[in-house]
Amino acid sequence: MMSPDRFTVGPSGRALLADLGISLPDVLRRAGLPMAVYAHETAELSTAEFYAFWRALEEQAGDPLLPIRIGQAMRAEIFDPPLFAAFCSPSLSVAAARLATYKKLIGPLRLVVDGNGGDLRIEMHWPDAGQAPPVLLLMELIFWVALSRMATRDEIRPLRFAAPIDPGAVPASAYRDYLGTPIEHSTIPVVTFSRTDSERPFLTSNDRMWEYFEPALRRRLTEFEAEPSTAELVRQVLVRLLPAGSATVDAVARELALSGRTLQRRLRLEATSFQEVLRGTREELARHYLSTSRMSAGEISYLLGYDDTNSFYRAFHAWTGSTPDQISRAGRR
Repeated sequence: MMSPDRFTVGPSGRALLADLGISLPDVLRRAGLPMAVYAHETAELSTAEFYAFWRALEEQAGDPLLPIRIGQAMRAEIFDPPLFAAFCSPSLSVAAARLATYKKLIGPLRLVVDGNGGDLRIEMHWPDAGQAPPVLLLMELIFWVALSRMATRDEIRPLRFAAPIDPGAVPASAYRDYLGTPIEHSTIPVVTFSRTDSERPFLTSNDRMWEYFEPALRRRLTEFEAEPSTAELVRQVLVRLLPAGSATVDAVARELALSGRTLQRRLRLEATSFQEVLRGTREELARHYLSTSRMSAGEISYLLGYDDTNSFYRAFHAWTGSTPDQISRAGRR
């Protein structure tokens, strides 16, 4: 069974390297990975191995335009069920929503898709983002441009293309020519498409194929998530420790029989942190108490491990933009 730090890699990767003229054995040797990794139909890589593979691929190719070459070599017939689901989608916006759900099956990447403002914004959150090779960051962004162009047969140009890399470290003019927009620097990789382009019909749309593959993808996702993530284990411990006011990273680590450093490393691999899980748990519990009970703010403050009610009020307003009293009144209507 896969875990949140093991990712299945299928034969599409071998086919893509063959199309690029890059030796898989040479890449594996450079990455310190055994050939057995790709000796079978599918392989499983940890996050560290996944990054090592892409770092070795970047070094082996020695080509600053490798992400563009990968985008140009991408073919619908290079089969991988989650990616095939994207090609079967009726539009880019639907493809993004589907991959936001299933992308975790094929790599340590969490997608955040936002189309509420009209334009389609796709953010990419990597665990230990500082360790992610630049070629991987750029390739995953370029994937969306290549997908939109292949599926619509139009020269789609993103409104924005940004990544946490130095634009001066890549041939900026070549990337601008390919993308139709310059590379920007940002702390989080993000690509944005206009509403018109995100809703442009995919010529590769195939509802019947999607209906065929979706049950298998859902089954794989259930297996993948069957083992609780570290963040979920931390949340469960926090629910017990918060009322005692002992919800520190070291206290939670002891409950999980881990060192504080190991716990924080595992949370980083899941693209989160102890403080983020603590904040989210407190907000979730606060909303639950306010909507299902008549406890006072002082009582809820105590259950969430705050030293005083004012600290709870300030935190709650930062989370929601509202006060606990406003949420409580809305819940009783």
